[in-house]
Amino acid sequence: MSSSLIIADLHLVSGEMDKTNLFVKFCQDQATQVDQLFILGDLFNTWLGDDLSLNDYSVIISELKTLSNSTQIFVMTGNRDFLLSDEFAKQTGATLIDSPYLFESNAGQYVLTHGDELCTDDESYQQLKSILQHPITKFIFLRLPKKMRLRLAGQLRKKSVKAQQYKTHEIMDVNPDTVMALMKKYPDANLIHGHTHRQNTHVDKQFTRYVLGDWSNDTGNAIQLNSKLSWLEIH
Repeated sequence: MSSSLIIADLHLVSGEMDKTNLFVKFCQDQATQVDQLFILGDLFNTWLGDDLSLNDYSVIISELKTLSNSTQIFVMTGNRDFLLSDEFAKQTGATLIDSPYLFESNAGQYVLTHGDELCTDDESYQQLKSILQHPITKFIFLRLPKKMRLRLAGQLRKKSVKAQQYKTHEIMDVNPDTVMALMKKYPDANLIHGHTHRQNTHVDKQFTRYVLGDWSNDTGNAIQLNSKLSWLEIH
């Protein structure tokens, strides 16, 4: 019987070792014990492109490569690290997967997403996402000098934080109708996502929606993380 761990929203930052060390411990103590590890977006808080960011996260890249010798690793991009690409996959031994992804396990079927595509009430975010993640925008950005990429990423982050101050709790959460429309395509599956950082289990008549928590610095050790739904283990 195979087993899998599913996590999201680590938001690792280069040079911040507390959360980096916590993830390394998780890889060595928990992820090595399962057949598959799924990371559903925002593994990194910022990813400026494989050509620049791989060097910034050498500890994480090395740890994932070691883990790939025992555990299959599947990575979905999030809204913070959507520029993860082929060289990242090559150096880590991971497989990049698209959203939504249908995961079939011994326990049943699960639809995996990062979760931001379900937050359709936040129209300004969705509009910005469509621009930033457009192939032409990514093509241009990845050819800019490092300093310019850093400056643009910093400016966008500041604007995002400021904009969130004026948005309600409901606007930044998933839209029930959008969730239902997605799950109608997968009538026999449950849903697992991150992004909102509102860990919970929502039981509906048709399906169960599992919301993964983020890996905040104050969450403590791996056992505590597990109890807070910062990961799910599926057999």
